Amino acid sequence: MAATVFYRLFQKESIMSNDSCSIAKIRNIGIAAHIDSGKTTLSERILFYAGRIHRINEIATGAGATMDSMDLERERGITIQSAATTVRWQDCQINLIDTPGHVDFTVEVERSLRVLDGAVLVLCAVGGVQPQSLTIDRQMRRYKVPRIAFINKMDRTGADPFAVVRQLDEKLACHPVMMQYPIGREQHFEGVVDLVSMKAIYFDGKNGEKLRYEEVPAAILEEAKAARNKMLEALSMFSDDILEILLDEQSENITEEMIYRVMADAIHHDLMTPVYLGTAYRNKGIQPLLDAIVRFLPSPLDLEPTALEFEEPHREIKLDPTAKGPTVAMAFKIVEDPYGSLVFMRIYQGSFQKGESYYNQRTGKKERFGRIVRMHADERAEIDAAQAGEIVAVLGLECASGDTYCSEYPCCTLQSMYVPDPVIQVAIATKKNEDANRLGKALQRFRREDPTLLIATDQETSETIMSGMGELHLEVYVERIRREYAVEVEVGKPRVNYREAPTEPFKFDYRFRKQTGGSGQYAHIVGELGPIPEGSDEEFLFEEHVVGGRIPRQYLPAIEKGVRKTLEKGPVAGFPIVNLHYQVNDGSYHEVDSSDMSFQICAQTTVREFFPKTKPCLLEPVMKIAIECPQAFQGTVVGDLSQRRGLIVSTDMIQNNVRIEGEVPLGETFGYSTDLRSMTQGQGTFILMFSRYKPMPAYLQEEVIRTRKEEQKKN
Repeated sequence: MAATVFYRLFQKESIMSNDSCSIAKIRNIGIAAHIDSGKTTLSERILFYAGRIHRINEIATGAGATMDSMDLERERGITIQSAATTVRWQDCQINLIDTPGHVDFTVEVERSLRVLDGAVLVLCAVGGVQPQSLTIDRQMRRYKVPRIAFINKMDRTGADPFAVVRQLDEKLACHPVMMQYPIGREQHFEGVVDLVSMKAIYFDGKNGEKLRYEEVPAAILEEAKAARNKMLEALSMFSDDILEILLDEQSENITEEMIYRVMADAIHHDLMTPVYLGTAYRNKGIQPLLDAIVRFLPSPLDLEPTALEFEEPHREIKLDPTAKGPTVAMAFKIVEDPYGSLVFMRIYQGSFQKGESYYNQRTGKKERFGRIVRMHADERAEIDAAQAGEIVAVLGLECASGDTYCSEYPCCTLQSMYVPDPVIQVAIATKKNEDANRLGKALQRFRREDPTLLIATDQETSETIMSGMGELHLEVYVERIRREYAVEVEVGKPRVNYREAPTEPFKFDYRFRKQTGGSGQYAHIVGELGPIPEGSDEEFLFEEHVVGGRIPRQYLPAIEKGVRKTLEKGPVAGFPIVNLHYQVNDGSYHEVDSSDMSFQICAQTTVREFFPKTKPCLLEPVMKIAIECPQAFQGTVVGDLSQRRGLIVSTDMIQNNVRIEGEVPLGETFGYSTDLRSMTQGQGTFILMFSRYKPMPAYLQEEVIRTRKEEQKKN
């Protein structure tokens, strides 16, 4: 345990050195949670107890938490960018990433979980499983990341860890198992009972750095025994030895080593989630959580990473998670600063050596790794080498998020992370013409850093359009442009990213001819436009049923390319087209006048001309909304949500507050923060996250199309 300044200094020096742990002693973990669940406070305590920092900084203070290094993060009290650091606990090296909780920055969680081996899911003892917890759970399952659950804020009024465990089971179906039993709750929370050793643990000292072990208090002994039996019953599902001992009613013969071994195996296969308790702000429960991270979460050697064959991208190959073999690594995050780009890398196989060169598998370009660093929030420590299983950063690379780097070319590619589509956009322009160049540099940099931030130019209005995941997402980038580039910008009203989709099939027969002297252009396509059959996740489906060489096969890719070009801007209102099924059934060609270009133009024209015949509808983004407010305002809030075309899914009572969960169209939520504060006398809070696209009501669709056409006429 890090109890002395000398030990902390020793730990810090060992982390900053170039010596690496054996791969079996590495843990790559992330801290993830719904907003305001206390994950950054937890990260701060982990840094302190592991000896990485000597003083605990609080989010509420002017200094802000160590992992929130950006000024905006400290001012707003939220995490905007994921931050990485390295600590040692016991004899293990823990590479830790603290992620944002706000849904607008969910890509930071997404790409962090893509490269991590385990995670800590932090839950509020009062709020329990909240909307963003569900999103994080889906992300963890997508990348098969085993997790430990930590129920934080046990000192809050209304804390109920047993209710949170029930929610974990009912809402996430992650098979939670309590590894600890609370000694008191709310303001009387004193410590925890370790259900494995059946010892009470108290956290003494100014910062809870001294652990005191005692016998379980008599008042809760029976409850603790019952909780232990429940834990053992859960483990017996995965161990015949434990099951036999329990059937013989000799649970005292089950050793700690047996419990730890079975638990670790179940966690590695994502069959169980151990639950730990504490309050990070009151410095209680952190050291046992660190012990659990080292004991239960997998090392890189416990996993079986895979990559895709370069020549056959549908064929998976297994990687060797050791320093042997060709180097394979993923660039999962890019940060630009005044000194150049900083590329965060996870090494899956092989090693990095300072001064060596590695190939970007996407571009084929060979790049020299001149400087390799380990990160501690915004601080850097240069190292000479890094091995498989480590997370480091490399300076000065020209790459994109998700690129694979290998020591050979061609070698293989790692499956990239999922990036959600933006749902909101604004027009952005400088107030002074001379600032246009700096604005361009800022947008180019932020687009490289954040895959969910899209920058485009409207061809009709010549406006620069910035698209993102929500109002806060875009607001943060506008503020960063002002601060980091000293550019004053004007921002237009938020606009919704609608979609156009067909509702009925329409058969067409179109012949394209153009004669300009000499050889002309000729293409003829007979086909059908319509919606994609139900059950498909594709946004565009191209099929051809041409027989007898009526259209030569070399022209079919040109037809598909022409159709895809029109999908970016539909003919109804200029929004992207989705859910389109394009079939080529027949046609003809001319031996001299037909070409790829003529069939491409013909295909584009068929979409522009005949897509309106499919009775298209506009799809609008629908958001999940979770509102918390005093019970007295429930009726007003629900009524207002209904007026916004919202749908109430559930309501739950939490003390004197009510949590309302539902769905509401994104277009009805602009300015909702101000309206909710007004309705609830400043006591209401809410969070939005994207759910799905659904058809708009006809009367609103007509209004959107009319407004869009008026805007186009003005420009």
